[in-house]
Amino acid sequence: MSPTSETAQGGRRLVIVESPAKAKTIKGYLGPGYVVEASVGHIRDLPNGAAEVPEKYTGEVRRLGVDVEHDFQPIYVINADKKSQVRKLKEQLADSDELYLATDEDREGEAIAWHLLEVLKPKVPVHRMVFHEITKDAIRQAVANPRELNKRMVDAQETRRILDRLYGYEVSPVLWKKVMPRLSAGRVQSVATRLVVERERERIAFRSAEYWDLTGTFGTGRPGDSSDPAAFNARLASVDGRRVAQGRDFGPDGQLKTPGQILHLDEANARALAAALAETAFAVRSVESKPYRRSPYAPFRTTTLQQEASRKLGFGAKATMQIAQKLYENGFITYMRTDSTTLSDTAVTAARTQVTQLYGADYLPEKPRTYAGKVKNAQEAHEAIRPSGDRFRTPAETGLTGDQFKLYELIWKRTVASQMKDAVGNSVTVKIGGRAADGRDAEFSASGKTITFHGFMKAYVEGADDPNAELDDRERRLPQVAEGDALTAEEITADGHATKPPARYTEATLVKELEEREIGRPSTYASIIGTILERGYVFKKGTALVPSFLSFAVVNLLEKHFGRLVDYGFTAKMEDDLDRIARGEAQAVPWLKRFYFGEGEGTGSAGGAADAGNGDGDHLGGLKELVTDLGAIDAREISSFPVGNGIVLRVGRYGPYIERGEKDAEGHQRADVPADLAPDELSVEYAEELLAKPSGEFELGHDPESGRMIVAKDGRYGPYVTEILPEGTPKTGKNAVKPRTASLFKDMSLDTVTLEDALKLMSLPRVVGADAEGVEITAQNGRYGPYLKKGTDSRSLEREEQLFTITLDEALAIYAQPKVRGRAAAKPPLKELGNDPVSERPVVVKDGRFGPYVTDGETNATLRSGDNVDTITPERGFELLAEKRAKGPAKKTAAKKTAAKKTAAKKTTAKKTAAKKTTAAAKTTAAKKTAAKKTSAAEKTAAASRTAAED
Repeated sequence: MSPTSETAQGGRRLVIVESPAKAKTIKGYLGPGYVVEASVGHIRDLPNGAAEVPEKYTGEVRRLGVDVEHDFQPIYVINADKKSQVRKLKEQLADSDELYLATDEDREGEAIAWHLLEVLKPKVPVHRMVFHEITKDAIRQAVANPRELNKRMVDAQETRRILDRLYGYEVSPVLWKKVMPRLSAGRVQSVATRLVVERERERIAFRSAEYWDLTGTFGTGRPGDSSDPAAFNARLASVDGRRVAQGRDFGPDGQLKTPGQILHLDEANARALAAALAETAFAVRSVESKPYRRSPYAPFRTTTLQQEASRKLGFGAKATMQIAQKLYENGFITYMRTDSTTLSDTAVTAARTQVTQLYGADYLPEKPRTYAGKVKNAQEAHEAIRPSGDRFRTPAETGLTGDQFKLYELIWKRTVASQMKDAVGNSVTVKIGGRAADGRDAEFSASGKTITFHGFMKAYVEGADDPNAELDDRERRLPQVAEGDALTAEEITADGHATKPPARYTEATLVKELEEREIGRPSTYASIIGTILERGYVFKKGTALVPSFLSFAVVNLLEKHFGRLVDYGFTAKMEDDLDRIARGEAQAVPWLKRFYFGEGEGTGSAGGAADAGNGDGDHLGGLKELVTDLGAIDAREISSFPVGNGIVLRVGRYGPYIERGEKDAEGHQRADVPADLAPDELSVEYAEELLAKPSGEFELGHDPESGRMIVAKDGRYGPYVTEILPEGTPKTGKNAVKPRTASLFKDMSLDTVTLEDALKLMSLPRVVGADAEGVEITAQNGRYGPYLKKGTDSRSLEREEQLFTITLDEALAIYAQPKVRGRAAAKPPLKELGNDPVSERPVVVKDGRFGPYVTDGETNATLRSGDNVDTITPERGFELLAEKRAKGPAKKTAAKKTAAKKTAAKKTTAKKTAAKKTTAAAKTTAAKKTAAKKTSAAEKTAAASRTAAED
């Protein structure tokens, strides 16, 4: 029976989902008789601050939003921006005969459904409606087969939420006191930051090693073709039976791991050996052939989708999830927060059908492939991420464009390929030997691969984290040679190499690392990475995640005084415990007591706190006691890092700086460190350069008119000159006096600016003269460059020096020209990055009003604080554009029109139902209701609400 006919018999049904977009799609599938509304994410949560806590709560409860003394009872409050939506849901429920809670089928979705029950208090039958794809059949099946609310899942989610609140609200204030205000700590974000910092420490400690080897080009003497090349390259493998050192043989200290067993060639020895082999007769010593077989990759889950979208499309984890959310809500893919690689029977049938249709029966295995493996800390009850429906739409059939098309195509290809045959072929290793003129025996080695049947690779090949890595479908064909065949050395060259430090994490590799260490939930990794970027703990250089010096100070404090809280094993063990609670194998309250108070029942214990701090003992110590005694934490020591030559880097409240010697002591030096400097780039040599540069305050001389000292300084916004006011000059209040200040011109520098220059700069604005009507014209230097001002009419000048040289006649000539209302002539691009993989348009870096930005002519994205015009890579540019597209355009005009329409409607209703209300009150109410409805802001809130306080 269809939902529509059931409704005709059973009355009006209210269905509540999470997002407005999903509500619109589902409404179309259910038809009349069903009212589908959105909660717009969470409707209530722990309070964001003491101001949101009801007055009856005081003390620690008011600060934490959790009553730790009474079984960790959470204090939930309805979010301020959701009150009007809750009111609307209550009104809709009052007119309904049944309630269907259709939030997402995971722990958080189950918790949102529970919160809806707690707030709405329905007096009608309630059903939990679940689905993993938004198609007509899936939605109607969900309506026909509801289930009960899973309270165990709700308890598990509540425990996570309370744990994360205690962790964040207790540890973050320690960072405020000892490092810098407005910092944050989190159960997973702090560990993720530590991973990035530790990788940078490895890079700092790394010492490169140089090694050499030989590459030979060997010819068979036969004419070659594509299947049997005439020549091939081979690399020197051993000399006199000793293996030649390669990069993997060196440790991070630049020394050989096993020096006695491996031959380390330097440049002189390598070149000498190459010369000695110039006339050597070579022959094939062995040919080893092995069968090659490669099975298809499992269908996507959340983390593998994020990794592959990063490698192939240049999308960040956050952008990937935003695009996937839209695809899911519009019915193109199944639920995108999943840790499962399983496919339903329907999906397997759909994929196998397309394999036959698109590639032929030869590519279809006899039996369906199954991928039953799941991640340890898995989301519940979902399939892998796949195209929705019982028949997969090809990318061309979807009508999608841009980023959504690219991501759908990736998911579609991966799903279809997962049901195809293995790729098969052969791998071959050939050893070539000869004796050098000096008597040494040299052996070269070459490896090849041929694919005789591409199988699933016909549809899809996975990307690689290493840009230099060879992909699975690449063939390397060697000549058809046999043992004993003579070969001619056409060329032998000596090649120098240097070992490289471990690569920094990218978003893809950090997601992979977190998952492999079983830290956190894979579905929240995108928000975790977003958090550490927004907090300034990490910034990007290209696609690499670089830790800031601030993150070094934060991790230093956490490691020394909260060791267990950022211990990888401890964090993974907490994840296990939380999963045990979700399965009903452990109780939440006793576990939280042990975590917060230690082994005691609320009194705490020195042992528990110590264990949590130094990393020994049980994995649950007393957090409360640990954050109470902060006397042992030396804030200066925590934020200080030796560089060398007596130079120390310090993380101050206004950013990182280096200094040598004690402040106010003779010989003391100090210099600011560029905010975007990677920590491994701060060498002793570079630090000396920074200290040698003019910095601090330079006295230029006294102003002959005022007698005040004029100084030059380097400030946050660049170099400037200013005057020193006499002692006792009021700096605040109505009698406050501000010193004259002026920025240096672009062609000026601190080490060359003179007193004369400073006085001229501080004389601005300069009166140029007056027009025929007596209106004064001045020349001024502003935020966006030099300009003329006449009344309220401003005109830009081309060069800063014109501020002092422009005459009244020249100024009048400029004002005689019609004012350009549009933009000025476009500046040439600062850098070209190539064609965007999505729009296929050329991407360039331009200098805009608010700084440099990347654009493909359709989408503009401002460079972030960690990006640099000179070093930005094409991949980083494409990623910024992808993130901007995922956010969508701002809909200010549409919002205003909607507000106007709703206001008018509200006025009419107000007159009929509440004559005492004033027009102003009606307008206010209407505006609030409008803001909660289907606007772009509501969509963003729905997504953000699910992840705002995660981990």
